[in-house]
Amino acid sequence: MRRYRAVFVTASSPKEAKKIAQAVLRAKLAACVNIVPKISSSYWWKGKIETASESLLIIKTKNALIRKLIHKVKAVHSYAVPEVIALPIQEGNPDYLKWIGESVS
Repeated sequence: MRRYRAVFVTASSPKEAKKIAQAVLRAKLAACVNIVPKISSSYWWKGKIETASESLLIIKTKNALIRKLIHKVKAVHSYAVPEVIALPIQEGNPDYLKWIGESVS
């Protein structure tokens, strides 16, 4: 079951999140992308604590596509250092996991 990943990516706005979602879906690097349009983020940047309103993408994909997915996100993202964090899917609906595998290249 550990053949799949849930990937978190933050974006500057819902518009940018949609752009990233479309790019990874068109490239067949994701089976599904959920967008949480508004989150509040606090983080260290250049020695200071910053706060920003962002959007969160939750991307479902296969382990084998993570490097390509990171490359695609970096190519279309506005951030100098975009967040791309891949977490293993430990368990899930076998039919859903099979669908992920069939939906990506």
